[in-house]
Amino acid sequence: MAENEMATKYDPSLTEEKWYKTWREKGYFKADEDPSKKPYSIVIPPPNVTGKLHLGHAWDTTMQDLLIRFKRMQGYDALYLPGMDHAGIATQAKVDAKLRKEGKSRYDLGREKFLEVAWDWKEEYASFIRRQWAKLGLSLDYSRERFTLDEGLSTAVRKVFVSLYEKGLIYRGAYIINWDPAARTALSDIEVIYKEIPGFLWHINYPLADGSGSIQIATTRPETMLGDTAIAVHPDDERYKNIVGKTAILPIVGREIPIVADSYVDRSFGTGAVKITPAHDPNDFEVGNRHDLPRILVIDERGKMNENAGKYQGLDRDECRKRIVRDLEEAGALAYTEEHAHAVGHSERTGVVVEPILSTQWFVKMKPLAEASLNMQETDDKVNFVPERFEGTYRHWMENIRDWCISRQLWWGHRIPAWYHKQTGEVYVGMEAPKDSENWKQDEDVLDTWFSSALWPFSTMGWPDEEDPDFKRYFPTNALVTGYDIIFFWVARMMFQSTEFTGKSPFRDVLIHGLVRDEQGRKMSKSLGNGIDPMDVIKRYGADALRYTLATGTTPGQDLTFQWSKVEANWNFANKIWNASRFVIMNLDGFSFDDVDLTGDKSIADRWILARLNTTIEKVTALYESYDFGEAGHYLYQFIWDDFCDWYIEMAKLPLYGTDESAKKTTKSVLTYVLDKILKLLHPIMPFVTEEIWQHLPHRGETIMRSEWPQSAAGWMDPAAEEEMALLQNIIRSVRNIRSDKNVAPKKPVAMLIRTSSEKETGILNRNRAYIERFCNPSTLEIGSAVRSPEKAVSAVVTGADVYLPLEGLINIDDEIRRLGRELDKMNAEVDRVQKKLSNPRFVDQAPEQVVGKEREKEKDYLQKREKIQARIIELKA
Repeated sequence: MAENEMATKYDPSLTEEKWYKTWREKGYFKADEDPSKKPYSIVIPPPNVTGKLHLGHAWDTTMQDLLIRFKRMQGYDALYLPGMDHAGIATQAKVDAKLRKEGKSRYDLGREKFLEVAWDWKEEYASFIRRQWAKLGLSLDYSRERFTLDEGLSTAVRKVFVSLYEKGLIYRGAYIINWDPAARTALSDIEVIYKEIPGFLWHINYPLADGSGSIQIATTRPETMLGDTAIAVHPDDERYKNIVGKTAILPIVGREIPIVADSYVDRSFGTGAVKITPAHDPNDFEVGNRHDLPRILVIDERGKMNENAGKYQGLDRDECRKRIVRDLEEAGALAYTEEHAHAVGHSERTGVVVEPILSTQWFVKMKPLAEASLNMQETDDKVNFVPERFEGTYRHWMENIRDWCISRQLWWGHRIPAWYHKQTGEVYVGMEAPKDSENWKQDEDVLDTWFSSALWPFSTMGWPDEEDPDFKRYFPTNALVTGYDIIFFWVARMMFQSTEFTGKSPFRDVLIHGLVRDEQGRKMSKSLGNGIDPMDVIKRYGADALRYTLATGTTPGQDLTFQWSKVEANWNFANKIWNASRFVIMNLDGFSFDDVDLTGDKSIADRWILARLNTTIEKVTALYESYDFGEAGHYLYQFIWDDFCDWYIEMAKLPLYGTDESAKKTTKSVLTYVLDKILKLLHPIMPFVTEEIWQHLPHRGETIMRSEWPQSAAGWMDPAAEEEMALLQNIIRSVRNIRSDKNVAPKKPVAMLIRTSSEKETGILNRNRAYIERFCNPSTLEIGSAVRSPEKAVSAVVTGADVYLPLEGLINIDDEIRRLGRELDKMNAEVDRVQKKLSNPRFVDQAPEQVVGKEREKEKDYLQKREKIQARIIELKA
């Protein structure tokens, strides 16, 4: 194959690995730090080192890479910073599972050895992720890759913890927390997923200590009654006014507990009396504080009953529930049982039922941080949510926020920078261990993984060193692309931490997307077995087809339905571009970049495609800027497939295969110029195929990804050319439709008559007879305003002209009348629609003048067409 010859078919497997290797080796991904350029930065949402990337990651990063490539071509110093998250609980769970398969546990290894195994896991899966990034074509600056347990990021984490502690915004205390018995660690509120499950409501009689009767309570968790320290009723509940202040006997246990009045109680639920278990329910904890009740913990960290559970000690909580219910029945204390569906919290990490327990943990006092972040949204430095409605989601959570439990009972993560004196119990919090470290013991817990990832946009830039060149140049970042499911987990936390520690918002815009769903609309998950590995898609159709599918598959904020048929269609699109480009390049015959000359006489097709290109550049650029990648992709698709491939290239064959050397040079120039711009516009979405084709075109520069973004040129705007071309296209389409409808082969010459509306249209069509003859294959062609309609002919009405094909012997008059009747029905519907619009005073008064004007032009056009169709029907019936 000659050096500049393209293969007959595009093969992604031969192209993608070659170009990614070239791009990396030549340093094209690296931010160039050119002070003359405006900086633009995106930090990758760091994937967890728990496994390989899924389709959601591919979607997320495709949009980020699209933006970076777009901005880099626009002349920005663009930084796309890669990195990964240690993912505390999730990674430790994976490593624990690996050890179990080997017949070991982390306790067998000890903390130090376990962490060595965890780091080995991280390195293995980090290499998987990097290979997947490469397959996806992400233009990441690998020289700046970060990990949340890096030394620099760890320094930032300690700095933030110590600072918040010294401000009184981090504290340690005993509170009800969400406990994961499988992972044996605390969870934050948003790591708990509530699922509606069927259950029961057990009604239990608690005898009054004075023997005057009993009080009935209803509970979904009878096993926790072992930790009851009171019964509460509403102070305004007339049913219980006489027994407030008395004591009741806790069934089975026999302990006396007080009956208290508290407005927390919902009088309409159950019996209106509730058991109070301060060590196992957050609301009961608050009631207990108000009434100075003891806290009795009866369930341990493994989800088993502890020593305070008496004879039930050692039982699993579910088994204990069954035993308690049986014992209550035998004691005659169980009044009755009713079915009751209720929401039960499950661990987002392990899936087990969460246990609310009293525990001493570290917390962040959230209200002051949330208020500062919300106040930032009222300034010019606010974060712009795209779509805007998601700011409401963020605000609602921040306005109703609770303190954040940040300690986790894990070994993998950032160790809490707090030490306890072995003799005095004094607490020391600092960046480093106390000097006399032998007398101090560091807290065993680590920080919630979101604590470090909340610092990601600035800790990756060298903070807390505010003089770091990257921090000064690339922070705040320009855009964040992420899913709506982690607005609470991550977006909000980055915003309040950045406000607190940098005084700035962490990013200018946050583009929110939805979830990837399967063809049935179901969320992709392991349990359903409907997940799709992006690497399988790439292996089958190439990265460009996958990227185009993901980037253009939906509008901002919406879920994406993944369909293999769409990927295949986009693979066909890549091949369409390849074949069109191959035709262009085959016809350039040594044509160089310096040979491109657009100053010569141009045909209507030349003028039209340049005008359409100009509009496309403006439209696509604006759509990329507004993050509407789906609409940008669809606009490009139409321009490339319809305008360039199906129309212009076909029209270009006339001068290319003709004898006019001047016209031939102009056509080659237009083909080269337009194709160059098409490849650049498409490059951010489809980087591989565009680079490969561009390298075969006459060009300047080493790579398309560092070439200049197309600019619109006022000189190419040509409304007259677009109007003339529309007339030609409508005539050619109408003839093709008639041939198809009447089963007349395109190669069979037929007589053709065109009656024009005025001399203007006559002039246009006569100047462009060659196109009509080329695409309509007439045996004879008559054009003019005085052309008479033949008796037995098929006709078409277009704006500015009537087309007649005398097909005597090939048509049935009755069939033609019926066909025209269908056309008349369509035109009546169009007239009705536009007239309803124009008769609406709100539309006429409130819509822009040019919009109303366009509708009036449509009405005039539709009425003229309808009149011509009616006249033709009358003529055929005569």
